[in-house]
Amino acid sequence: MSITGGAVLYVVIWFMTMFIVLPITLRTQGEDGDVVPGTHEGAPSDFKLGRTVLLTTLWATPIWAVAAAIIISGVVTVDMLDWNNYLGERTPN
Repeated sequence: MSITGGAVLYVVIWFMTMFIVLPITLRTQGEDGDVVPGTHEGAPSDFKLGRTVLLTTLWATPIWAVAAAIIISGVVTVDMLDWNNYLGERTPN
């Protein structure tokens, strides 16, 4: 895996993790009982971006490390994921 490939893998895993962390840490205005006029009850009441980024990074980094180790070690390769033999059907140029 190249450095660029590792960085792209980390960004993808980071954003996927962020979308999992966001609803877990969400506290709505309806839950707090203090709905600001003109907003929805489901709007965040006290969103802390720094905490969300920290939690996302703390979860995404070990997940990325495991995924990168599996890719680098060769335990799982692209050929193993080619269930329909698409790679075998390619013709050389």
